[in-house]
Amino acid sequence: MSIAQAKRFTLDEYHRLGELGFFHEDDHIESINGEIIEMASKGTAHETCLRNLWKQLPKIVGDRATLQSQAPITLPPNSEPEPDFAIVQNRDDNYLSSHPKLTDVLLVMEVADSSLAYDQDVKIPLYPKGGITDYWIFNLFDNYSEASSEPYQDNQGRYGYSNKRIFLSNEIITFSCFSDFSLDLAKVFPPKRNF
Repeated sequence: MSIAQAKRFTLDEYHRLGELGFFHEDDHIESINGEIIEMASKGTAHETCLRNLWKQLPKIVGDRATLQSQAPITLPPNSEPEPDFAIVQNRDDNYLSSHPKLTDVLLVMEVADSSLAYDQDVKIPLYPKGGITDYWIFNLFDNYSEASSEPYQDNQGRYGYSNKRIFLSNEIITFSCFSDFSLDLAKVFPPKRNF
């Protein structure tokens, strides 16, 4: 007797579905471990935090790297998440020939309200497995930033980060990729409210 399994797509199949028009332009989807995931809609606090980050991050990153938002990062064999923000290395073709790969990524950032459990439970194993060394979650429920680093794989093959630091919404966080720059979280987090 066989047990039914969901079809998992390779990245080539996922890209081909896009080329064939299977997805609509306004669909917010990503390929995670071969599954096509439709992302939850964003609340006003999430959008406000994104706008605040758009005001702050370009000043910090400048020309030293490339800042992208809700754009794919290729993590073989079958994941292509679209984090809220990623800082990637500059490349001569500005990523025209391919999406950033793990060797290009300096930092991944997610803003989390309704997606908090997904960002913690699914993406925390995904990013270190893909070789992403630094992952920040702007946690809007608890009103702090979770800065994870130092990827590991345990004896059971599970991935995670061995270092997780919490920065309160009134603190300043420094960038491991740009140690001389920091981000004032008071300028990022919207005022606390009930969800």
